[in-house]
Amino acid sequence: MLLHDPWLLSLISWIPALIYFTLWSIFSAGIAREMPIGIVDLDKSRISRALIRHYDASPALDIAYSFPDARQGAHALRAGKIYGLVIIPSGLEKQTILGRPPKTTAFVNNQFLLIGKSINSALLQSQGTFTASVEVAKNLASGPPVITKALSSSLPIGSQVTPLFNISNNYSQFLASALLPAVWQILIVAVTVLSLAAETRRNGLRQWLQQGAIKTVTAKFVPLALVFWLHGQIFLWAMVVLLDWPMNGSLIFLSFIQLITVCASIAAASVFFFLTQDAARGLSLAAAYSAPGLAFMGVTFPVTDMTLPAKIWRSLLPVSHYMEVQIAQLNYGASIHTNIPQLQHLVLFIFPLLYTFFKARQLGVVDSRRGVSK
Repeated sequence: MLLHDPWLLSLISWIPALIYFTLWSIFSAGIAREMPIGIVDLDKSRISRALIRHYDASPALDIAYSFPDARQGAHALRAGKIYGLVIIPSGLEKQTILGRPPKTTAFVNNQFLLIGKSINSALLQSQGTFTASVEVAKNLASGPPVITKALSSSLPIGSQVTPLFNISNNYSQFLASALLPAVWQILIVAVTVLSLAAETRRNGLRQWLQQGAIKTVTAKFVPLALVFWLHGQIFLWAMVVLLDWPMNGSLIFLSFIQLITVCASIAAASVFFFLTQDAARGLSLAAAYSAPGLAFMGVTFPVTDMTLPAKIWRSLLPVSHYMEVQIAQLNYGASIHTNIPQLQHLVLFIFPLLYTFFKARQLGVVDSRRGVSK
């Protein structure tokens, strides 16, 4: 049936490929660079100009505008022309010379989570580097000209931040690796409902199930499972082999979890169709169920901060359990035993599948009895 229906064939072939490629191309840059910010320099001194040069030297920042006052800068920030606004106060040079800590104020639009985080980090790094250079210069001027001693006096406690995972802070590894499984689950659920609806349009649901409900439904689900498992294998291969993203755990175990996730998603989708026995309503329920997958994965928003209803919804999404395994295997190199709880959650989706078989068998038996009575 998949090969004979042009729309279903598109949904398992070129449409997913186009979606996956589009998502990858959007995030292929990997690292956010030259994000526009504005500067309000109220001091206009040698030190303030040096600080601005430190900001501009950061590859993540681009000083796109220089405003005469904070009001115009705030208007540009609200209008979306810039993502951050730095206000350098008057008296910066004087306060620095007197040894008093001046305050530089930065406003960042954190509605864009990734951009806001990147700008905050870049500003802190630039500000820290500038402050350290000023302190070193002061120590060299007031004491013996020994650079190591001046540096140790400026930074008595050194810090080194070493990311254990995603060392380059590549946001495509963070977002694309979650977006692809989220879209993958939506396609699985939608194609399952549409495939069952296609059988209903062609022969009628009850007549189709008369041929042996369990056998017929199984024959429908097996090709779907194999096709979408292949999809999962392709984007997993693209991440690990083509893009050379880290793979620290078991690729075989992750592939097995993908297959279980596909079966669980098909089981969930089939429930929506057999509950409604209508393509439009079944697809609507399936869309409402699977569309929020990215939000409930725990990737962009921590699970610990979710409300109880959100945690319940999350537990009903196969892809959320899959993502825990994917992150554990790709990034952490966790043992298989660590991911047994996620496997157990996915296995529980056998109950929706059993309901589907029960409902299909019931519909097939009822219709056959009607045929005999006639």
